[in-house]
Amino acid sequence: MEFKISRDFITQIEQYVSENREQELQTLLADIHYADIAEIMGELDDADSIYIFHILDSEKTAEILLELDEEVREKILKGLSPKEIAEELDELSTDDAADIIAELPESRQEEVISELLDVEHAKDIVDLLRYDEDTAGGLMGKELVKVNENWTVLTCVKEMRIQAENVQRVHSIYVVDDENRLKGRLSLKDLLTTSTKTPISEVYIPKVDSVKVTTPDVEVARIMQKYDLEAIPVIDELGRLVGRITIDDIVDVIKDEADKDYQLAAGISQDVEADDSILDLTKARLPWLVLALLGGFISVSLLEGFSGAMIHHGNLFFFTPLIAAMAGNVGVQSSAIIVQGLANNTLSGSLFNRLIKEVMLSLLNGSILAIILILGSHFLLGVSFELGLTVCVSLISVIIIASLIGTFIPILLNKFGIDPALATGPFITTSNDICGILIYFSIAKLILGF
Repeated sequence: MEFKISRDFITQIEQYVSENREQELQTLLADIHYADIAEIMGELDDADSIYIFHILDSEKTAEILLELDEEVREKILKGLSPKEIAEELDELSTDDAADIIAELPESRQEEVISELLDVEHAKDIVDLLRYDEDTAGGLMGKELVKVNENWTVLTCVKEMRIQAENVQRVHSIYVVDDENRLKGRLSLKDLLTTSTKTPISEVYIPKVDSVKVTTPDVEVARIMQKYDLEAIPVIDELGRLVGRITIDDIVDVIKDEADKDYQLAAGISQDVEADDSILDLTKARLPWLVLALLGGFISVSLLEGFSGAMIHHGNLFFFTPLIAAMAGNVGVQSSAIIVQGLANNTLSGSLFNRLIKEVMLSLLNGSILAIILILGSHFLLGVSFELGLTVCVSLISVIIIASLIGTFIPILLNKFGIDPALATGPFITTSNDICGILIYFSIAKLILGF
């Protein structure tokens, strides 16, 4: 059952801290998951959070560090000596330890690494720090179980027992040659049901999915999601096994990418959070608001160009918001489906076939909406047949054009290496608003003749 943090619980902790009731605090937090403790610390002030961190054992605080918000973790780390930080990192896997060290200033990084007791652990962390954080090398951990293809099953089992002591969870057993090149993987079932004298080369599975250290993290996430993998081995340029990536790291990548795409779709150009400064939030939001403002100026100019319609057919302007809104909504719907397909790599068929499909779909949706509109406007608003026909033809045309734009733009952006999520935000909405107004009044001019 999920632990629920209440205001009373936070107040109780604050009281224990203020009274230095260390024993009661340890008892209170003993059975609470480290992720929940991290959330609790996020609700406390800095001094109280640091106090709690110091009274808990290092095995638990190491896991808490990973779950803390970046700002809280930064403050905690500032209050710890290099030796104390090293003690925390000794409890973590290499990938998690490298992530923590990467957040420290370079001068402190060297001090912390020098304090690590396990030399091999320190070497692995240093090796991971040289990779970009958004690549497979930056995601991977060094902890894994591997066996040589020339070993017998008995030798393999003995070596696995030694290696498994440093691995929290054994997802796969990888097979390598004498040069440490990845050859395949070993089934636990085959290992248990094969003679102890049998060479591993006769029982291992040669086919294994892997990624290179330079593979982008989003591509790693796509591969693991597609093939439903709990872990994937990482190889270097020579095909040598250098690490593995587990599903918990990929969940974070998927979440971060989803957050970024959501912010782009909302017209936020930088990675920000609600608690960031007003200046940071303004810099993230203002560019797209300026774009929307420029789009509004263009729309005003278009309307001014059709000012003659106001004299002869004033009712036309009552439907302008409807046409603009439908154009924006349809464009966003179309682009959202394409962006999702691009992200999941599930788009199939040629661009031409995709556009034809969108035209047919838009024609059907537009016709249904046009029927509803012409009936509603005639019986509820008393609109003339000519004006109703103008609005309906415009609506169908706008829906078709908006869906084509919403389909084509994300594919075009993706082709040029630009995040297609950009096409689900104000960019597509503003452009479709302008196109919708232009199409609407152009068709009105043809039908009504003003």
